[in-house]
Amino acid sequence: MSIREEIIAQARGAKRAAEVLANLSTEMKNQALEAIATELENSMEEILEENRKDLEAGEKAGLSRALLDRLLLNEDRIRSMADGLREIIQLEDPVGDIVEMWKRPNGLMVGKMRVPMGVIGIIYEARPNVTIDAAGLCLKAGNAVILRGGSEAINSNRILARIAAEAIARVGLPAGCIQLVQTTDREAVSVLLGLNEYLDLLIPRGGAGLIRRVINEARVPVIETGTGNCHIFVDEGADLQMALDIVFNAKTSRPGVCNAVETLLVHRAIAPDFLPELYRVLRQNNVELRGCPAVREIIPDINEAVESDWEEEYLDYILAVRVVNNFEDAVSHINTYGTKHSEAIITNDYTRSQRFLREVDAAAVYVNASTRFTDGNQFGLGAEIGISTQKLHARGPMGLNELTTCKFIVYGQGQIRE
Repeated sequence: MSIREEIIAQARGAKRAAEVLANLSTEMKNQALEAIATELENSMEEILEENRKDLEAGEKAGLSRALLDRLLLNEDRIRSMADGLREIIQLEDPVGDIVEMWKRPNGLMVGKMRVPMGVIGIIYEARPNVTIDAAGLCLKAGNAVILRGGSEAINSNRILARIAAEAIARVGLPAGCIQLVQTTDREAVSVLLGLNEYLDLLIPRGGAGLIRRVINEARVPVIETGTGNCHIFVDEGADLQMALDIVFNAKTSRPGVCNAVETLLVHRAIAPDFLPELYRVLRQNNVELRGCPAVREIIPDINEAVESDWEEEYLDYILAVRVVNNFEDAVSHINTYGTKHSEAIITNDYTRSQRFLREVDAAAVYVNASTRFTDGNQFGLGAEIGISTQKLHARGPMGLNELTTCKFIVYGQGQIRE
């Protein structure tokens, strides 16, 4: 069987499974989620063994520290995946919710009901936890899912997907609800991008190259997620200790994720006081700084930033730093180079904080807080399938509601249109 034939067979199975899932009770879906969570906890050694294969291959391939961290599974992270599924169980099931209802002059009652999307394809890189997160969220929202992970995590993804599929089968759900594309051949992505007959939505999660390819080539509707060239602007008169703490957290807590800061903008008036201390703190944690000429006048030891640095999502221990003359220059830089993900200002000026919230075009805009909070769980929304950086049909962290659509429902008493 060719790659195309194999994936089409999976898609057909997913479409049949989606018809069953759309009408399952919340209780049945929650039983399936608990079954996956329990089996993850019972299969730790097997999961870790497969993950070690991916880590060893990643080290040989020269993956960065940050990417290896994204790839790593350990007992805590496996427990976290299981806990995440149990959090989804606690979330309200959106399927069947009546969003609105109104009465027309002719007596018709018109409303909107939340319904599943149908079949969702997830294309992602080097993060095996996405296999479980995506499967759980799609299942609770009544969607079948086809997962295509990156080659770096193929062994981890295979074992996780197998565990999930076997667990839900034991509680009576169709096997086609959760499926993983088994091949790492790039042709598989091309096939998925063209399956508009079977797939209702594609969600890419990964680097700029992957997302660009999906957007340019897909015939299936796409929600763009994840690319995070995130900025922090340290304003004139800001609390410099607060700024240090926030920048340190946003860069070093997990540099390989999309809400980590990649570019720091510093007001010229505070740069001489702030930048040397920043350099001292980040150098101790092996963060490489790349600066504009004004930054390098203050910190001569660092590398010069070139134009491409302002556009880069490093996903690594690298930070581009630029001195700006004023608030307007900072906002202009962000709106020019940002990817509309997460942007922050550190300021004590209320007027400028409010202007920043209004004028910066991004899914999440912060005042005096780390960009690392852009996450469904941190926002109180529960688990999320990704951060949408577009404006249709969802923006920001996407949870269960964003994995549904609406249909109109109409109640009548025999009305006919004249």
